[in-house]
Amino acid sequence: MDVYKITGENRLKGTIKVSGAKNSAVALIPASILASSPVTIGGIPEISDAWTLKALLEEIGGEVSFEDGKMVIDPSEMVALPLPNGNVKKLRASYYLMGAMLGRFKKAVIGLPGGCFLGPRPIDQHIKGFEALGAKITNEHGAIYLRADELIGAKIYLDVASVGATINIMLAAVRAKGRTIIENAAKEPEIIDVATLLTNMGANIKGAGTSVIRIDGVDELHGTEHTIIPDRIEAATFMIMAAAVGDGITIDNVIPLHLEAITAKLREMGVKIEIGDESIYIPKTDLAKLQAVDVKTLVYPGFPTDIQQPLSVLMTQALGSSKVTDTIYSARFKHIDELRRMNANARVEGNTAIITGPNELHGSTVTATDLRAGAALVLAGLLAEGVTEIHDIYHIERGYSSLIEKLRDLGADIRRETIMVGAGELKEK
Repeated sequence: MDVYKITGENRLKGTIKVSGAKNSAVALIPASILASSPVTIGGIPEISDAWTLKALLEEIGGEVSFEDGKMVIDPSEMVALPLPNGNVKKLRASYYLMGAMLGRFKKAVIGLPGGCFLGPRPIDQHIKGFEALGAKITNEHGAIYLRADELIGAKIYLDVASVGATINIMLAAVRAKGRTIIENAAKEPEIIDVATLLTNMGANIKGAGTSVIRIDGVDELHGTEHTIIPDRIEAATFMIMAAAVGDGITIDNVIPLHLEAITAKLREMGVKIEIGDESIYIPKTDLAKLQAVDVKTLVYPGFPTDIQQPLSVLMTQALGSSKVTDTIYSARFKHIDELRRMNANARVEGNTAIITGPNELHGSTVTATDLRAGAALVLAGLLAEGVTEIHDIYHIERGYSSLIEKLRDLGADIRRETIMVGAGELKEK
């Protein structure tokens, strides 16, 4: 079994570059299915989710090359093969294949998606949207069957401003007949990124990034070239790391506008932040002056749920009791138990975590229960005294590209090791 081993208390310094956005990549790659000629997407992070999607596109007849962050997809020979299990189960974002295949082939069979377990994340809004466009949807043996004679534009109101549903309905609607209006659409930057790709492919989309998106269907989409936006969640993770263990760190390849909620919260805690056009510099933070804060996660442009876990590590160093209320995923507090193994003073009450500091963290053996919990544990390991061993690192590698190399370049003592697991331990895992 592969683990990360981190020897903590090393101060980090230098420049760290942010990769392309994971949450964009996992939608942009399936969107290429809708084109009739090759699509080139630059800046894709080299993460396991991207490789899984490459394999899925190849399974349905796509020709795909992926090197140095550039994916070239030729969708011209693709066919509507069923994808009931296998790779499709490995990542939650495989549900974007539903919208893309429905849009192109008017049918799809997709196994129910996997990914990080963060409590119930239903796809009922996606299905409601597909049905409004004229698709018939059934769940048979754990796979979703989608069929439509034709797709016809409709007015769709989302009960929840879901990023996944907004993108999925966009994918299905760009080649539908007539106009589709998505109301209460999510406003995340990744939605604008997908809309930009689709528009460059010939789609007619207005209002992406606002709560009302209008799509006029077109008969055909063609190939194009597109570069993905930087990953705001990775950037925010590095900002928190710079505050916790940095002696002056520049975070390069960022869009500061996408990070305003995080910047404001870190400044409230007492972190100094200097903002450039495409970079952010965080000088050494005096941890003795860090103040406790309250955070409530909200949909964009509010504070992202993906960042409350890494931020909770910095909260262990702040004076007083910080509160994190997660209104998006109430089950997103599994990292708290792991941080407690490292001597954090933290507890969970309902959908709120209460973290009291300052508290010195101690190295321990911990488990990454999901992607962002894993990121939090890496930060905790960098900060803690002694050695931290992180298990189930495959969660982390679903979302952070070249993490070890990036951290080592700043002076971190982190390595990946293969350890032997006894039969008894394997059962527990």
